[in-house]
Amino acid sequence: MSFDWTDYLDLARNLARSSSIHSSGEAEMRAAISRAYYAAFCKSRNFLRDVDHDLLSSSASIHQEVQHKFISSRNIIRKSIGLNLSRLRRLRNAADYDDRCISLSKNTMFALNIAESIISDLKKL
Repeated sequence: MSFDWTDYLDLARNLARSSSIHSSGEAEMRAAISRAYYAAFCKSRNFLRDVDHDLLSSSASIHQEVQHKFISSRNIIRKSIGLNLSRLRRLRNAADYDDRCISLSKNTMFALNIAESIISDLKKL
């Protein structure tokens, strides 16, 4: 049985909720953003692979490649998926690499909403 990547979105929601329990909750919010990104990214990657039958790279450039394949589409839903993946990736990079994250609580909720939107849009295709 293959992994259901939406489980990462459920985990992200749980992490975001638990962030209010801990003193700062920063680690939980950062992890929530990261898991939300990977839920949306992997669902998008698998859509291209399994539905469109695209041959995708196995290198780190796959993140940019998946975004580009959606953004360059003439289909408005696909273009929206690509743009949202790009936004979500920027949030994930900040959460995973920056020493300081501005508006972390707001960005966590934004990341969850973007990931949900991407996964919902994939179901429309």
